[in-house]
Amino acid sequence: MEITQSTNTNDFKECAAIMANTDPWITLKRNYEQCLQAFEGNFREVFVAKEKGVLLGFIILQMQGTFKGYIQTVAVAENARDKGIGSQLIGFAEEKILRTSPNIFICVSLFNHQAQKLYKRLGYEEVGILKDFIVNGFDEILMRKSFGSLSGL
Repeated sequence: MEITQSTNTNDFKECAAIMANTDPWITLKRNYEQCLQAFEGNFREVFVAKEKGVLLGFIILQMQGTFKGYIQTVAVAENARDKGIGSQLIGFAEEKILRTSPNIFICVSLFNHQAQKLYKRLGYEEVGILKDFIVNGFDEILMRKSFGSLSGL
């Protein structure tokens, strides 16, 4: 498996399809077009995991702003799940983020217990609850993995 940065519109379309057919986006009622919007913006970096040209998963990072080092989205194709690809994508992101920030942030839906368990296992701690953050009626948990303060750089 190889993880590389992508600016390819076709990759983004394939990634958005993975999102739209996966929880938490199903429960949050995010359709394909709304998922495709996750790839827009100047400060997003998209990395895709592929094997022999087949997209296995992806991760979107935000490396600018107050929460520099924010993992915006991570998703794995249905046929590639339970193989450690999500953990590998997060590990890749952590290595990249730690070059410029001692803190890594991620949000997880309050109802997404499986992802919460994974993030806690990877060393993330709950920072707080963001009420109605993505859509009304659903809260997100802001989590952080910290190796120090911003001033310690």
